[in-house]
Amino acid sequence: MGKFVKSASSLDLCVMLVIYLNTFIFTTAQDSTRREILLDLLNTTKYDSNIAPDFEQDHPTNVSVQIFIINIHSINEAMMEYSLDVFFRQSWLDPRLVYGNRSTLPWLELDAKLIDKVWVPDTYFANEKRASFHTVTVPNKLMHLYRNGTVLYSMRLSLTLSCHMRLEKFPMDKQKCPIIIASYAYTVENIVFHWHPSRPIIMFRLEMPQFDTSNDDVDYSKCSKEYGKTPVEGGEFACISAQLLLKRQVGYYIVQIFLPSVMIVVLSWVSFWVDIDAVPARISLGVLTVLTMTTQSSGTRLSLPMVSYVKAIDVWMATCMLFVFASLLEFAYVNVLSRRKHAIKKSEKIEEISLKNGEQKVSTASAHSTDFKRKARQVDKVSRFVCPISFLIFNSVYWLYYIYA
Repeated sequence: MGKFVKSASSLDLCVMLVIYLNTFIFTTAQDSTRREILLDLLNTTKYDSNIAPDFEQDHPTNVSVQIFIINIHSINEAMMEYSLDVFFRQSWLDPRLVYGNRSTLPWLELDAKLIDKVWVPDTYFANEKRASFHTVTVPNKLMHLYRNGTVLYSMRLSLTLSCHMRLEKFPMDKQKCPIIIASYAYTVENIVFHWHPSRPIIMFRLEMPQFDTSNDDVDYSKCSKEYGKTPVEGGEFACISAQLLLKRQVGYYIVQIFLPSVMIVVLSWVSFWVDIDAVPARISLGVLTVLTMTTQSSGTRLSLPMVSYVKAIDVWMATCMLFVFASLLEFAYVNVLSRRKHAIKKSEKIEEISLKNGEQKVSTASAHSTDFKRKARQVDKVSRFVCPISFLIFNSVYWLYYIYA
């Protein structure tokens, strides 16, 4: 019985050893097959990376495009541009790279050095101002070859793209910034682009200080253009575009611009409660608010382009300046009314010396001075109500128009 158990144990050990050796040999064969497949597929005698996959066929190569937006880190209204980091993915079918059942692997991963031996589309961004390809610590690009000849090509890019912004409603505006992808040398007879059918543009959790956007706020379209009919300029080129909808957050501007300007306007109304004889105080208050409003308006314009149309922020600043300046003019008018009594007193005193009935003249001057002083104070009282009510009406119309119009 003991000999039987010992023989069975030896048999199990032999079986396990055979399985291990088979597995090792199989794995080694697979690794060797993978290398052999790549060497065979990319053999220069069979495969020419300078020629498009369907160059000799009657149909173009269909290139599917997908973009993963990692970050949108700069939106510059003055330069009309925005910057973003992306994973730019392209896929197409190359019948010359079919390896079928020659390997059990679903795809073959290519090293960065081997990627240069495979044909890739001559894609470029038509609205690109500046761009860079990341090479730290190695070139950030990826390529997979699938059994049926599908090629997946991905790279990491930093792009600065132009965006023609309309700022009539700034800072309650929404901007549509495009991503335009086109072929530089191949016409639509050889290459056509189309967006990935299910998820063309994917945005990770983007956190921008002034804007909001999402995957649902993207419009996709084709923009193929014909540049000329001559052999040199040659025909129609493939092009696709996506419009990113960027919604500006108004919170920053409310805290930094709207609330301070409201406070400056309200401060200018304080002069309506200051006595009409306190000339230095009312002049200082009026001039100070006008200068402060001018400085704030100038600072706001520095970050915006010099456009020919009127922006919402311009309407706000101009109206606030008008209210502040109106307060200063109101004091000038009140001061003129209050000083007229002194002129009447002086003329009446001169007549009092030349005439005998001076008592009657003095009383007349007193009546006139009291009347003008009462009118001046009445103007202040009316201004205390008219200016705030007018400013509230302006605010109601302004916000309703620019938010809902």
